[in-house]
Amino acid sequence: MKQIILGTAGHIDHGKTALIKAVTGINTDRLKEEKLRGITIELGFASMDLPSGQHLGIVDVPGHEKFVKHMVAGATGIDIVAMVIAADEGVMPQTREHMEICSLLGIKHGFVVLTKTDMVDEEWLELVQDDVKEFLKGTFLENSPIIPVSSVTGSGIPEFIKTLDEISAAIPVRPLTGLFRLPVDRVFSMKGFGTVITGTLISGSIHTGDIIMVYPSGITSKIRGIQVHNQTVSMAEAGMRTAVNFQGLEKTAVNRGDVLSTPGDLKPSYMLDVSIHLLDSNKKPVKIRTRIRFHAGTSEVLGILVLLDRDELAPGKTTVAQLRLDSPVSVVKDDRFVIRSYSPVYTIGGGHILNPIPQKHKGFKPELVRGLQAIDGNMPEEIISYHVNESGYPGVSFSDLKIMTNLSEKQLNNAMQGLMSKKTIICFDKENRFYIHNNNLEKLKKESFDYLDKYHKANPLKAGMPKEELKSKFPSVLHSKLFHLMLSQMINDKEIVQKEDSIHLSSHAVSLGDDQAVIKKKILNAYAKSKLTPPYFKELSKTLDIDAARARDVLMLLVEEGLILKIKEDLYFHAEAVIDLKSRLIDYLKLNKEITTPQFKDMALVSRKFLIPLIEYFDSTKVTLRVGDSRKLRNK
Repeated sequence: MKQIILGTAGHIDHGKTALIKAVTGINTDRLKEEKLRGITIELGFASMDLPSGQHLGIVDVPGHEKFVKHMVAGATGIDIVAMVIAADEGVMPQTREHMEICSLLGIKHGFVVLTKTDMVDEEWLELVQDDVKEFLKGTFLENSPIIPVSSVTGSGIPEFIKTLDEISAAIPVRPLTGLFRLPVDRVFSMKGFGTVITGTLISGSIHTGDIIMVYPSGITSKIRGIQVHNQTVSMAEAGMRTAVNFQGLEKTAVNRGDVLSTPGDLKPSYMLDVSIHLLDSNKKPVKIRTRIRFHAGTSEVLGILVLLDRDELAPGKTTVAQLRLDSPVSVVKDDRFVIRSYSPVYTIGGGHILNPIPQKHKGFKPELVRGLQAIDGNMPEEIISYHVNESGYPGVSFSDLKIMTNLSEKQLNNAMQGLMSKKTIICFDKENRFYIHNNNLEKLKKESFDYLDKYHKANPLKAGMPKEELKSKFPSVLHSKLFHLMLSQMINDKEIVQKEDSIHLSSHAVSLGDDQAVIKKKILNAYAKSKLTPPYFKELSKTLDIDAARARDVLMLLVEEGLILKIKEDLYFHAEAVIDLKSRLIDYLKLNKEITTPQFKDMALVSRKFLIPLIEYFDSTKVTLRVGDSRKLRNK
């Protein structure tokens, strides 16, 4: 059976609570102050069964202008609105504001209830009905029924119930989604139960024993019990007025405006990209960076409205904007919201979420505005492609894309597979499901190519650039798996060559100038002549009267070519001398099994200054193995 929520709306003292009591027998005013003052302050809840058997949850909202924020919270999840207008007063200020709020929240179904008909005559009632019809023109209730009732005499109540049943039958079943969300509208403690949270379950489902997270705080707890319309159940699904109590959760840990969801499924954000509409009823435009009150779900958060394509938004106009909030909220794409002015407080507009977790934008960028306009109501593949492209080098995760698109997991998977088959997007981390747009991967390759090209021009004698040095050129957010994927593709495309931890362009080859060739010859001759007793390099460059920096570049080339061996810092040997010593050492160990340091000194005929670095070099290159004070031939 469908899950349907009826919500009331209308001006204070127009009989909303009395109507619900006449229909259900339940007085939704539960607070002592409400009963003493005779006005609704907090949200009230009831339920009923319609003649067709359809079960209905009911939310009764306050009508006083001071409690409009409670009305907005109560309107979350409403399927049908009963716009209540008292026959003796007609359309009043909060009638108009509640109608605007219902329109901004995207409520599509409802009807008008003319209450207190026992207090007016037939002629007055006809005049009021004409006035109401005029008021409804251009609204989502323009062609809806107008039902006159009296909660005192019961007149019109059967027609009210019949109309409600007919509208309920016409409402489509809520679309299935795996994302469980329950905006919190009430938190209280109950003896024997602990902390109880209530709200309208707007999507997904929950079961007893599930682990949930409170957003944006991130606190987790286990569901101990679930009630729907005062009946204990093992599960609840979208459209149900739901009460949940938790294991070991403190009442102070949850507040109205929080959202219950599965751990990791939502992401709190201080910024939102939105499509915003300014109401026609506003007397003046809203300027860029206006201080506002943001209402979404059951939350109210202060923030700033940043227009992205203009300095001010005129009444009746719609545009894209970024909201920067004082506190984080957890919403998903297409969630509806209401904007109210900071002071004095009144409703100025609203709209829907385009991106729930955007980056901070600079205004007046036409391509940004076009991009946001394009994802408003576009096809899933185009929306996904936009977000993956906008994510740049960090890429975007599958879990983030779920809330950025508000697609079910199956729908998102199908769309992603289509984009990957076209190679529009690439998965660079299969374990954590991170994606990058091909545009950004190509840009990454181009920047890598340019960095290597500059490096080769600045260091013509170096065979390549250290891999980690290349990675350091990019922002720290660049994932190592993406970096290695990029290198792998460039190697396969024969753009670059990797040798151990060094990378160079395929076109790069070390070439010496005439003077560098002379330096190379001088260095090689000096090391060949000194054999196993070479000078430290800083001394050699002075002896040969060579510029130290130029000489070191040539030396590094000789090391890369294998003609010179680096034994320790600033101590280099001619390769042939070390290879000859290594050969004699191996022959000795094969014959004698081990060698002591004095014996190695006799073999090498060098001082301790060279002896220790050489024997440690053979240890490090796995020729020898130190055992006590001797060395043995390492098994290979």
